[in-house]
Amino acid sequence: MKTRTFVPEKLDVAALAQDAASLSGQWPAASLERLADAAAPEAPASGWPVLQWSLAGEVRQPKGGKAQTWLHLTASGEVALTCQRCLKPVHEAIDIDRWIRFVETEAEAAELDVDSDDDVLALPRHLDARELIEDELLLALPLVPRHEVCPEPLPLADDAEDAEVEERPNPFAILAALKRTGQG
Repeated sequence: MKTRTFVPEKLDVAALAQDAASLSGQWPAASLERLADAAAPEAPASGWPVLQWSLAGEVRQPKGGKAQTWLHLTASGEVALTCQRCLKPVHEAIDIDRWIRFVETEAEAAELDVDSDDDVLALPRHLDARELIEDELLLALPLVPRHEVCPEPLPLADDAEDAEVEERPNPFAILAALKRTGQG
């Protein structure tokens, strides 16, 4: 029997599941452009460790139902994002472990996705697994990256700015003075 060769950029998910096959590999972080765009300027994606990933197909046969196509996706890596407190690079580990169910139509996927904890997608003829993995990595990024404790003290406002604020008269103090002189 001839074994099939699977390519992540043009993956036949149904065939992968039927063969109970798996794929794994690693990619340089810089090769995933949208993920690389999230990098802190001082720590570009070209300096990040490689991203590890794996895909495994599975067909599940529920009792009394039709066969279901599933894809198990795992990925891990480390990214460097900009800390929202100190604006320095913060290194974040990302680990993904997801099961994705594939169904025949977009309508069926939308209907099942509402009720399911698992991701449900319409089964494409060919899936770009690289794009799917990058999407999952992007979704796993922290919304507000920050250090637990910033490595340097947070920058304070310049003393010159503070002095300028102190020199400006308080508009309410001026108003109170006008009010007093108008009553006197």
